[in-house]
Amino acid sequence: MDYARIAQDYASNSLANIRSISANERFANLRSIREFLDVRRLSKPSGLGEAQKRISYNLGRYSSNYSVIFGLLAIYALVTNPLLLFVIVLAVGGMLGIGKLAGENLQIGPINLTTSQLYTTLVCITIPLGLIASPITTVFWLLGANGFVILGHAAFMEPPVESQFEQVQGSV
Repeated sequence: MDYARIAQDYASNSLANIRSISANERFANLRSIREFLDVRRLSKPSGLGEAQKRISYNLGRYSSNYSVIFGLLAIYALVTNPLLLFVIVLAVGGMLGIGKLAGENLQIGPINLTTSQLYTTLVCITIPLGLIASPITTVFWLLGANGFVILGHAAFMEPPVESQFEQVQGSV
């Protein structure tokens, strides 16, 4: 079974799906910064029940804004961990470069390398470098930072007054 081909097909299909969704559709309910950071609507919830209601409402209302925050924190995490960024670029670039050979051998002077040897070399280089780059720490930092920022915002931001009217109309 050609695992490299399966991974490459999966990655290209995923990229095609991402490209098929326009930016307008992806961020259709992106709220303005003024509304998102309205300090007049920040308040401490009176209890756990109210916090849960606020989180539930705000996660739906500001989901696109939270996606942008997640993306910005992910970029920040990669920029502040240059070795991890290098390993990711090396792995992706190596896979793309080997894929461009289309199954042909790579001839460098008198040396003839098969695609299997190239993939093995790529794995032998990127796995140790990847472990040194501490990706697990970066992922946990990213999850913690996003949880703190997103859930903190969602819990402390009061729903707008219009939402109270929507609830009343829904119950009638």
